[in-house]
Amino acid sequence: MRKINVVPNIITAFGLSCGLFVIFKVNMVEFGAGTYQLLHASTLLLLVAAFADVLDGAVARVIHAESEFGAMFDSLADAISFGIAPSVLFLKHLSLEQGTGLSFFAIIGAMLFSIAGVLRLVRFNVKTHEAKGNPDAMQSQKKNFTGLPIPAAALTAVSSNMIIASPYADKFFPFSDTTRAIVLTCIMIVLAYFMISRWKFPSLKTLHFRVSSFHLVFFTVLVAIFVLYGILYFFPIILATVTWAYILVAWILSIIRIIAGKKSKTLEDFEPDQEDF
Repeated sequence: MRKINVVPNIITAFGLSCGLFVIFKVNMVEFGAGTYQLLHASTLLLLVAAFADVLDGAVARVIHAESEFGAMFDSLADAISFGIAPSVLFLKHLSLEQGTGLSFFAIIGAMLFSIAGVLRLVRFNVKTHEAKGNPDAMQSQKKNFTGLPIPAAALTAVSSNMIIASPYADKFFPFSDTTRAIVLTCIMIVLAYFMISRWKFPSLKTLHFRVSSFHLVFFTVLVAIFVLYGILYFFPIILATVTWAYILVAWILSIIRIIAGKKSKTLEDFEPDQEDF
Protein backbone atom coordinates (compact mmCIF):
# COMPACT_ATOMS: atom_id res chain seq x y z
CA MET A 1 0.00 0.00 0.00
CA ARG A 2 2.94 2.34 0.55
CA LYS A 3 3.63 2.37 -3.19
CA ILE A 4 0.26 4.06 -3.78
CA ASN A 5 1.46 7.09 -1.82
CA VAL A 6 4.13 7.66 -4.44
CA VAL A 7 1.58 8.68 -7.09
CA PRO A 8 0.40 12.01 -5.58
CA ASN A 9 3.96 12.74 -4.41
CA ILE A 10 5.23 12.35 -7.97
CA ILE A 11 2.64 14.92 -9.09
CA THR A 12 3.76 17.24 -6.29
CA ALA A 13 7.39 16.77 -7.33
CA PHE A 14 6.47 17.63 -10.92
CA GLY A 15 4.82 20.88 -9.78
CA LEU A 16 7.87 21.67 -7.63
CA SER A 17 10.13 21.06 -10.63
CA CYS A 18 8.15 23.64 -12.61
CA GLY A 19 8.66 26.22 -9.87
CA LEU A 20 12.36 25.43 -9.50
CA PHE A 21 12.86 25.61 -13.27
CA VAL A 22 11.36 29.12 -13.28
CA ILE A 23 13.70 30.22 -10.47
CA PHE A 24 16.82 28.72 -12.05
CA LYS A 25 15.94 29.93 -15.54
CA VAL A 26 15.36 33.57 -14.60
CA ASN A 27 18.52 33.57 -12.48
CA MET A 28 20.51 32.86 -15.64
CA VAL A 29 19.60 36.28 -17.04
CA GLU A 30 20.71 39.70 -15.84
CA PHE A 31 18.48 42.12 -13.94
CA GLY A 32 16.11 43.85 -16.32
CA ALA A 33 16.74 41.26 -19.05
CA GLY A 34 13.56 39.34 -18.34
CA THR A 35 11.76 39.68 -21.64
CA TYR A 36 8.04 39.31 -22.21
CA GLN A 37 8.67 35.89 -23.74
CA LEU A 38 10.42 34.75 -20.56
CA LEU A 39 7.53 36.05 -18.45
CA HIS A 40 5.05 34.28 -20.71
CA ALA A 41 6.87 30.94 -20.51
CA SER A 42 7.40 31.24 -16.76
CA THR A 43 3.72 32.05 -16.19
CA LEU A 44 2.70 28.97 -18.18
CA LEU A 45 4.99 26.81 -16.04
CA LEU A 46 3.54 28.23 -12.83
CA LEU A 47 0.05 27.61 -14.22
CA VAL A 48 1.03 23.97 -14.77
CA ALA A 49 2.39 23.88 -11.22
CA ALA A 50 -0.94 25.22 -9.92
CA PHE A 51 -2.79 22.51 -11.86
CA ALA A 52 -0.46 19.88 -10.36
CA ASP A 53 -1.14 21.33 -6.90
CA VAL A 54 -4.87 20.75 -7.38
CA LEU A 55 -4.35 17.35 -8.97
CA ASP A 56 -2.08 15.81 -6.33
CA GLY A 57 -4.60 16.37 -3.54
CA ALA A 58 -7.48 15.10 -5.67
CA VAL A 59 -5.56 11.94 -6.61
CA ALA A 60 -4.54 11.35 -2.99
CA ARG A 61 -8.18 11.54 -1.87
CA VAL A 62 -9.45 9.30 -4.69
CA ILE A 63 -6.96 6.48 -4.07
CA HIS A 64 -6.98 7.02 -0.27
CA ALA A 65 -3.28 7.82 -0.23
CA GLU A 66 -3.32 10.94 1.98
CA SER A 67 -0.40 11.12 4.39
CA GLU A 68 1.43 13.53 6.69
CA PHE A 69 4.47 13.30 4.44
CA GLY A 70 2.40 14.23 1.39
CA ALA A 71 0.81 17.20 3.16
CA MET A 72 4.21 18.51 4.31
CA PHE A 73 5.78 17.93 0.90
CA ASP A 74 2.91 19.75 -0.79
CA SER A 75 3.28 22.79 1.49
CA LEU A 76 7.03 23.03 0.98
CA ALA A 77 6.57 22.71 -2.79
CA ASP A 78 3.94 25.46 -2.73
CA ALA A 79 6.25 27.72 -0.73
CA ILE A 80 8.90 27.44 -3.44
CA SER A 81 6.73 27.41 -6.57
CA PHE A 82 4.21 30.04 -5.48
CA GLY A 83 6.00 31.91 -2.71
CA ILE A 84 9.53 32.35 -4.06
CA ALA A 85 9.33 31.93 -7.84
CA PRO A 86 6.95 34.92 -8.42
CA SER A 87 9.19 37.18 -6.28
CA VAL A 88 12.33 36.14 -8.16
CA LEU A 89 10.55 36.65 -11.49
CA PHE A 90 9.30 40.05 -10.34
CA LEU A 91 12.74 41.31 -9.27
CA LYS A 92 14.56 39.94 -12.30
CA HIS A 93 12.21 41.65 -14.72
CA LEU A 94 12.63 45.13 -13.26
CA SER A 95 15.27 47.48 -14.62
CA LEU A 96 16.39 49.04 -11.35
CA GLU A 97 19.71 50.49 -10.37
CA GLN A 98 21.14 48.71 -7.37
CA GLY A 99 21.38 50.63 -4.10
CA THR A 100 18.56 53.05 -4.88
CA GLY A 101 15.47 53.64 -2.76
CA LEU A 102 13.26 52.18 -5.48
CA SER A 103 15.25 48.95 -5.65
CA PHE A 104 15.02 48.64 -1.86
CA PHE A 105 11.24 49.21 -2.06
CA ALA A 106 10.97 46.45 -4.69
CA ILE A 107 12.98 44.04 -2.54
CA ILE A 108 10.70 44.78 0.42
CA GLY A 109 7.65 44.02 -1.73
CA ALA A 110 9.16 40.73 -2.92
CA MET A 111 10.14 39.71 0.63
CA LEU A 112 6.72 40.55 2.03
CA PHE A 113 5.07 38.45 -0.67
CA SER A 114 7.28 35.41 0.01
CA ILE A 115 7.03 35.69 3.82
CA ALA A 116 3.26 36.15 3.69
CA GLY A 117 2.98 33.11 1.43
CA VAL A 118 4.90 30.95 3.89
CA LEU A 119 2.84 32.25 6.83
CA ARG A 120 -0.34 31.53 4.85
CA LEU A 121 0.76 27.91 4.35
CA VAL A 122 1.70 27.49 8.02
CA ARG A 123 -1.67 28.82 9.15
CA PHE A 124 -3.48 26.53 6.71
CA ASN A 125 -1.56 23.48 7.97
CA VAL A 126 -2.22 24.33 11.61
CA LYS A 127 -5.93 24.87 11.02
CA THR A 128 -6.15 21.64 9.02
CA HIS A 129 -4.46 19.74 11.84
CA GLU A 130 -6.80 21.28 14.41
CA ALA A 131 -9.85 20.44 12.28
CA LYS A 132 -9.10 16.71 12.24
CA GLY A 133 -11.78 14.83 14.12
CA ASN A 134 -14.13 17.83 13.98
CA PRO A 135 -16.62 17.37 11.10
CA ASP A 136 -17.96 20.94 11.37
CA ALA A 137 -14.49 22.48 11.20
CA MET A 138 -13.52 20.27 8.27
CA GLN A 139 -16.70 21.20 6.40
CA SER A 140 -16.06 24.88 7.07
CA GLN A 141 -12.56 24.61 5.62
CA LYS A 142 -13.93 23.05 2.45
CA LYS A 143 -16.37 25.94 1.93
CA ASN A 144 -13.79 28.71 1.82
CA PHE A 145 -10.24 29.74 2.62
CA THR A 146 -9.06 32.16 5.29
CA GLY A 147 -6.72 34.40 3.37
CA LEU A 148 -5.93 34.35 -0.34
CA PRO A 149 -4.61 30.89 -1.37
CA ILE A 150 -0.96 31.11 -2.34
CA PRO A 151 -1.39 29.61 -5.85
CA ALA A 152 -4.01 32.28 -6.65
CA ALA A 153 -1.71 34.99 -5.25
CA ALA A 154 1.21 33.71 -7.34
CA LEU A 155 -0.80 33.62 -10.56
CA THR A 156 -2.17 37.11 -9.85
CA ALA A 157 1.37 38.42 -9.28
CA VAL A 158 2.89 36.92 -12.41
CA SER A 159 -0.12 37.77 -14.61
CA SER A 160 0.02 41.39 -13.42
CA ASN A 161 3.73 41.46 -14.17
CA MET A 162 3.16 39.94 -17.59
CA ILE A 163 0.29 42.19 -18.65
CA ILE A 164 2.24 45.35 -17.72
CA ALA A 165 5.17 44.07 -19.78
CA SER A 166 2.96 42.89 -22.66
CA PRO A 167 2.60 44.57 -26.07
CA TYR A 168 -0.96 45.52 -25.07
CA ALA A 169 0.33 47.74 -22.25
CA ASP A 170 3.04 49.25 -24.45
CA LYS A 171 0.42 50.11 -27.04
CA PHE A 172 -2.36 51.54 -24.87
CA PHE A 173 -0.84 52.30 -21.43
CA PRO A 174 2.95 52.63 -21.73
CA PHE A 175 4.75 52.50 -18.38
CA SER A 176 8.16 53.89 -17.57
CA ASP A 177 10.56 51.62 -15.70
CA THR A 178 10.01 53.59 -12.50
CA THR A 179 6.22 53.53 -12.75
CA ARG A 180 6.26 49.82 -13.57
CA ALA A 181 8.40 49.08 -10.52
CA ILE A 182 6.17 51.11 -8.20
CA VAL A 183 2.91 49.60 -9.50
CA LEU A 184 4.16 46.00 -9.39
CA THR A 185 5.68 46.44 -5.93
CA CYS A 186 2.40 47.81 -4.61
CA ILE A 187 0.60 44.82 -6.15
CA MET A 188 3.00 42.42 -4.40
CA ILE A 189 2.36 44.15 -1.06
CA VAL A 190 -1.43 44.07 -1.55
CA LEU A 191 -1.31 40.36 -2.40
CA ALA A 192 0.86 39.72 0.64
CA TYR A 193 -1.77 41.40 2.82
CA PHE A 194 -4.58 39.35 1.27
CA MET A 195 -2.71 36.10 1.97
CA ILE A 196 -2.33 36.75 5.69
CA SER A 197 -5.63 38.58 6.09
CA ARG A 198 -8.83 37.21 7.68
CA TRP A 199 -10.82 37.74 4.49
CA LYS A 200 -12.66 34.67 3.24
CA PHE A 201 -12.03 33.40 -0.28
CA PRO A 202 -14.43 30.89 -1.87
CA SER A 203 -13.29 27.36 -2.61
CA LEU A 204 -14.09 26.03 -6.07
CA LYS A 205 -14.88 22.67 -4.44
CA THR A 206 -18.18 24.08 -3.16
CA LEU A 207 -19.50 25.03 -6.59
CA HIS A 208 -22.74 23.20 -7.37
CA PHE A 209 -24.78 23.72 -10.53
CA ARG A 210 -28.46 22.83 -10.42
CA VAL A 211 -28.89 22.41 -14.16
CA SER A 212 -29.39 19.45 -16.44
CA SER A 213 -26.38 17.49 -17.61
CA PHE A 214 -26.91 18.59 -21.22
CA HIS A 215 -26.94 22.29 -20.35
CA LEU A 216 -23.95 21.87 -18.04
CA VAL A 217 -21.91 20.12 -20.76
CA PHE A 218 -22.94 22.70 -23.36
CA PHE A 219 -22.04 25.59 -21.05
CA THR A 220 -18.70 23.95 -20.13
CA VAL A 221 -17.75 23.47 -23.78
CA LEU A 222 -18.73 27.06 -24.59
CA VAL A 223 -16.65 28.44 -21.73
CA ALA A 224 -13.73 26.18 -22.68
CA ILE A 225 -13.77 27.51 -26.24
CA PHE A 226 -13.62 31.12 -25.08
CA VAL A 227 -10.93 30.36 -22.48
CA LEU A 228 -8.74 28.41 -24.91
CA TYR A 229 -9.12 31.11 -27.57
CA GLY A 230 -8.25 33.73 -24.98
CA ILE A 231 -5.19 31.78 -23.80
CA LEU A 232 -3.95 31.42 -27.36
CA TYR A 233 -4.34 35.07 -28.34
CA PHE A 234 -4.91 37.13 -25.17
CA PHE A 235 -3.22 35.07 -22.46
CA PRO A 236 -2.05 37.98 -20.22
CA ILE A 237 -5.46 39.66 -20.30
CA ILE A 238 -7.42 36.46 -19.66
CA LEU A 239 -5.25 35.29 -16.76
CA ALA A 240 -5.11 38.70 -15.09
CA THR A 241 -8.87 39.13 -15.48
CA VAL A 242 -9.65 35.72 -13.98
CA THR A 243 -7.28 36.06 -11.01
CA TRP A 244 -8.25 39.62 -10.12
CA ALA A 245 -11.95 38.79 -10.59
CA TYR A 246 -11.57 35.99 -8.03
CA ILE A 247 -10.07 38.42 -5.51
CA LEU A 248 -12.66 41.10 -6.27
CA VAL A 249 -15.63 38.70 -5.89
CA ALA A 250 -14.32 37.44 -2.54
CA TRP A 251 -13.75 41.01 -1.35
CA ILE A 252 -17.27 42.09 -2.36
CA LEU A 253 -18.85 39.07 -0.64
CA SER A 254 -16.91 39.78 2.56
CA ILE A 255 -17.87 43.47 2.48
CA ILE A 256 -21.54 42.53 2.06
CA ARG A 257 -21.23 40.19 5.04
CA ILE A 258 -19.69 42.92 7.20
CA ILE A 259 -22.43 45.37 6.22
CA ALA A 260 -25.14 42.77 6.94
CA GLY A 261 -23.82 42.31 10.49
CA LYS A 262 -23.19 39.24 12.61
CA LYS A 263 -26.85 38.84 13.51
CA SER A 264 -27.76 38.30 9.86
CA LYS A 265 -27.33 34.97 8.10
CA THR A 266 -26.50 36.63 4.80
CA LEU A 267 -23.25 35.13 3.49
CA GLU A 268 -22.34 33.95 6.98
CA ASP A 269 -19.63 31.73 5.50
CA PHE A 270 -17.75 34.92 4.60
CA GLU A 271 -17.57 36.28 8.14
CA PRO A 272 -13.90 37.33 8.62
CA ASP A 273 -12.05 35.03 11.01
CA GLN A 274 -11.52 36.70 14.39
CA GLU A 275 -9.10 34.15 15.88
CA ASP A 276 -5.75 35.29 17.20
CA PHE A 277 -3.72 33.00 14.92
